Amino acid sequence: MQYVLIIHEVEDYESWKKVFDHAADIRKQAGEITYQVLKYENNPNKIVHFSAWVSIDAAKQFFESPKLVEIRKEAGVKSPEFIYLDQLESGVL
Repeated sequence: MQYVLIIHEVEDYESWKKVFDHAADIRKQAGEITYQVLKYENNPNKIVHFSAWVSIDAAKQFFESPKLVEIRKEAGVKSPEFIYLDQLESGVL
């Protein structure tokens, strides 16, 4: 499984979340399988988006597309950090 970890600060969580939710169909079409949205404990506008993808290439094409650059601006995203990950192991304890 391939994953993407995105860490970014947003101007306003509620505004960002509306844009994020509105983009669900295009994320799915691009290859996103599952996602989690988390926030930093002491900063509600510092968001972590962790998602599983059909491939790293699909994720990169999506997140690095000009369309997504515009969507991030609309959502008030500040300096996103993208980390592309290949799963080595998983388990339940």
